[in-house]
Amino acid sequence: MSAAPVVMAVSGAGAGVARRVADLLGVPLAGRSGRVAGADLVFDDALVFARDMFAAGRPLVGVCASGILIRAVAPLLSDKKAEPPVVSVSDDGAVVVPLLGGHRGANRLAKEIAVALEAVAAVTTAGDIALGVALDAPPAGYRLANPGDAQAAMAALVSGAGLSVVGENVFGVVARDGVDSVELCVSEAPVTGGARRLVYHPQRYCLGVGCARGAAADEVIALAERALAEAGIAPGAVAAVGTIVLKADEPAILAVAAHLGVPLRLFEAEELEAVVERLATPSEVVFAEVGCHGVSEGAALCLAGDGGAFAVTKRKTAEATCALAVAPDVVTEFAGRARGRLSVVGIGPGQSGWRTPEVSRLIAEADELVGYGLYIDLLGPLAAGKDRADFPLGGEEDRCRYALERAGEGRNVALVCSGDAGIYAMGALVFELLGRGDAIGGVSDAARRAEVVCSPGVSALQAAAARAGAPLGHDFCAISLSDLLTPRADILRRLRAAAEGDFVIAFYNPVSKTRRTLLAEARDILLQHRPGDTPVMLATSLGRPEEHLRYRRLDQLEVDEVDMLTVVLVGSSNSRLALLGEGPRMYTPRGYARRIDGDLEGVGNRHVGAGALWEPEDGGAAPAALRAVPRDILSKKKGGGA
Repeated sequence: MSAAPVVMAVSGAGAGVARRVADLLGVPLAGRSGRVAGADLVFDDALVFARDMFAAGRPLVGVCASGILIRAVAPLLSDKKAEPPVVSVSDDGAVVVPLLGGHRGANRLAKEIAVALEAVAAVTTAGDIALGVALDAPPAGYRLANPGDAQAAMAALVSGAGLSVVGENVFGVVARDGVDSVELCVSEAPVTGGARRLVYHPQRYCLGVGCARGAAADEVIALAERALAEAGIAPGAVAAVGTIVLKADEPAILAVAAHLGVPLRLFEAEELEAVVERLATPSEVVFAEVGCHGVSEGAALCLAGDGGAFAVTKRKTAEATCALAVAPDVVTEFAGRARGRLSVVGIGPGQSGWRTPEVSRLIAEADELVGYGLYIDLLGPLAAGKDRADFPLGGEEDRCRYALERAGEGRNVALVCSGDAGIYAMGALVFELLGRGDAIGGVSDAARRAEVVCSPGVSALQAAAARAGAPLGHDFCAISLSDLLTPRADILRRLRAAAEGDFVIAFYNPVSKTRRTLLAEARDILLQHRPGDTPVMLATSLGRPEEHLRYRRLDQLEVDEVDMLTVVLVGSSNSRLALLGEGPRMYTPRGYARRIDGDLEGVGNRHVGAGALWEPEDGGAAPAALRAVPRDILSKKKGGGA
């Protein structure tokens, strides 16, 4: 349970208990707006808040009825090995119930809270009831080598099997006689486990690695495995892999850490040189190249700490080196720093329901949020307590450069964009800066070594199309009408090509305070190639409380109806409106109806269903009453009527 828990209170009745729990865990108290006085964070909807926190991977403690939490997270349940713990606490603090993730920290969290509140922890997992411990959740610094056997072993113990302990008794259990005894084996050596033997490795060993740029991952992994075999140490006993910061982005070294399933830690040359007197094979060649006398041996010793010693000194191949050091005790806190990460995320148009769980998780994991202030504000409680760097509109380059350099320092940074970060947002600028050298306006080498993760979001184009119906059912394109970065002549050239190609078009940045004419020019160009009654959807503030949708004819589109928060969706010559009871819905047929036409040959064109619109695919004109889109057609605001 690495992420900080979230403590939430739904009503004033549980506010006092919730405050005690939040203070115990050292986290802010989130309370429902207008009902929980003194909350550090507020939310309007308990179900939405709980669901957002769960989707972001945050352990959740709710001082409320268990049913509230269950209803909130139920739609998101999929993998119990990856989901965060969920714990409910009664308003009076008498009962603490771990609802989900018992063996992923919920039971431990529930017991900790229960002790502080002098309450009952209603733990229901079988292993905890029978043994008082969860055998698939060893203490920090120990790794279960065969987790797939844990369920069978615990089932046998619950059914009365005997229990024996070989090596350190990390759970503090009492051995007992019985048929088909289950063995708990704690060993640094490779040991074969099974349904009657659970093997735990104390993670005391630290692997230092160095390699030439572009070394083969298989070669470096094989070298590491040979060093472990030479020492008689199981891969599960390795706590971390270390190297010099210059190798932060080296694929082979990243592959070694991933192969062993442990963190990669990075050290500056000065840090590695500080242990030069303890190196077994210092090298002047290495010092001349990177500023320290040994990468693999130095990194292994730095990870193992002052009391660490070599288990295997430097071993090498033509392309790589590695060394293995052992710490006096299991390693749970790591020296050095992690590789920095920049997550380029799109949060969708605004509402949290359109934000993907992956984006929520990346934001929750970030140390710092960077972006336009409004976009960070839209994250609500998910952004609470995090460092943030707000940049104004127009500060896009500074925004991306700052985020990259912070990631280059080893920080976990999220660059927050609206919609999808790769569509008219910061994604392209991030990679443009990475693609340039530092001397030609790019970013530092340190920033270039950071991990960059891009996660998709719901774009304004997709959101508008979903609200409309299915206008993107056939070929479409998106065109930005902003001429700040794109020459006006290029925009007009693309407009003419899209008009001639009869694409459905989504216009981004249709107007600004100073740019009011391009949308009108676009309308006039399109009218040269498609009918005046072509449907147009105007979607303003999508996904936000002030959302406003309305339809217009192309020849009646007026610039003054559009602002910077509006997406303009113009149909092709084949786009239609289906006139339904609740208002029109826009769609662009792809051609499937030709089959229907064949089935109805000789029957004649007609409307099917109450208010449904059917159009022939041969270009025949629709009845005027249906093709015309009057000025007062549906203008729908969120939460209201026409």
